[in-house]
Amino acid sequence: MAKQNNRVLVVGIGGASLGTELLKCLRLTGGYRTYGCDISELAYGHYAKGFEKTFIIDASDYVNSVCFLCKKENISFIIPGGEEPMVILNEARSKFLDEGIFLISNSSDVFETFSDKKRAFRKLETIGIKVPLTWYLEKLSDLEAVSYPIVIKPAQGSGGSNFVFLASNYIEAKMYVNYMFENNRTAIAQEYLPEHEEEYTVGVLSVPGGKILSSIALRRIFNAKLTISSRTKTGIISSGNSQGLIDDFPEVCEQSEIIARAVGSEGPLNIQGRIKDGVFVPFEINPRFSASIYLRALAGVNEVDMFLKYILTGELSGPSKIKKGYYLRGFSEVFIEKERVKKW
Repeated sequence: MAKQNNRVLVVGIGGASLGTELLKCLRLTGGYRTYGCDISELAYGHYAKGFEKTFIIDASDYVNSVCFLCKKENISFIIPGGEEPMVILNEARSKFLDEGIFLISNSSDVFETFSDKKRAFRKLETIGIKVPLTWYLEKLSDLEAVSYPIVIKPAQGSGGSNFVFLASNYIEAKMYVNYMFENNRTAIAQEYLPEHEEEYTVGVLSVPGGKILSSIALRRIFNAKLTISSRTKTGIISSGNSQGLIDDFPEVCEQSEIIARAVGSEGPLNIQGRIKDGVFVPFEINPRFSASIYLRALAGVNEVDMFLKYILTGELSGPSKIKKGYYLRGFSEVFIEKERVKKW
């Protein structure tokens, strides 16, 4: 592999997304030359402050287009700005490595495991991790064995709240699972863990070889529409926009680190879960940076910077302390004249 420099490409820079949160983390620490790209000329990141340059990527030749861009701009690191770029780029990991370009992500094995929830939760059960009761739905009649209420979600993909539905009874569940089947999606169902026992999102950062550099937990609050995907009389499904209290939550972080070690994590791992019988129980695990990464960076745990420093220098030091308190978020807007729309 060629010697790496400090040039970083964020792939996927749509607004209110992981890509723009990654930019904030890189700007916060400084020391990086940051580029961005997206398939859309109207992606928010093209017009955000902080990128040295941004580019439009050819969606029909995605991998080659990204690779050409990296070679043209002498970029050493790629960070996927969402699940879809992660899926595509992970499949081409060896191609980029041959060109001296490092994909900042978890290992292919971990990514592939948690892209299939059926395989992921079975693995967690096998290694002794407490998980919600889970049913694997291959046909509508499988719902007859389910205990309600349940959360229905896609079996494939590592997204948190997309296509997720809280069903309080068989009729609701049958309607929604049939809807998923009609949209060519496989499904799983999990017992609903009530939010009153607290929900957490946890970032655990490991490096190749498995050493954990940091773990930090945010206890979610549901005081705003931004953080709620759906609310019914049965309960709440959280959205992908976390906000809440960052503090010392040793039991939650300890359980998250146990999970990271058990699955062989070698990169960023985001674990979402709720408390059941005093134990932190994961209901979603994403093997990548999450959209709450900038909140953690503000608290003193800049996972992007720590991982890049390890790759560049071998530095293994984690944060010394966190800034405890409530971390809140909202939207920002930008106006673009028609003649300023990105052309290339």
